[in-house]
Amino acid sequence: MSNRHHGQPLEPSRATDFIRGKVNVHLEVCLTQHAKDQMAERELIMGDVTHVLKHGFVLENGEPATQPGLFKYKMDCSTPNSNGRDVRVVVIPTQSCMVKIVTVMWVDEDRQRG
Repeated sequence: MSNRHHGQPLEPSRATDFIRGKVNVHLEVCLTQHAKDQMAERELIMGDVTHVLKHGFVLENGEPATQPGLFKYKMDCSTPNSNGRDVRVVVIPTQSCMVKIVTVMWVDEDRQRG
C-alpha cells in the first residue's frame, strides 16, 4: 500500500493500517527538531511516539506534505506514560520503512488552539 495514492491522501482507515504496518524492527524514525522540542516540553518519550504509531488511529484525511506525493497524518492514542491524555503524532509515512515525525502534542491542546 502506498502513501502516493494517485496524488491523493489515503482514507483514514487505510492510513491507520499503512502507518501501523511500518512499525517493526526495521522502522526508521526521523524526528524533526520541532517534534523533539515538543516531546521534551510535554515530558513524552520515544516510547510514547512508537506506541501511538502502533496503536493509534488516523481519524481525518491527510494533508499534503512539502514533498510532492507524500501526505502527513494526525494519529491519536493514549499511551502508558500519558496519564489518560491522548497524544497526537503528526507523521509522514514513506514508501520505505521510514516515517518522519513532524510534531507531537496533546490532542486536547490541539483542540484548544482551534
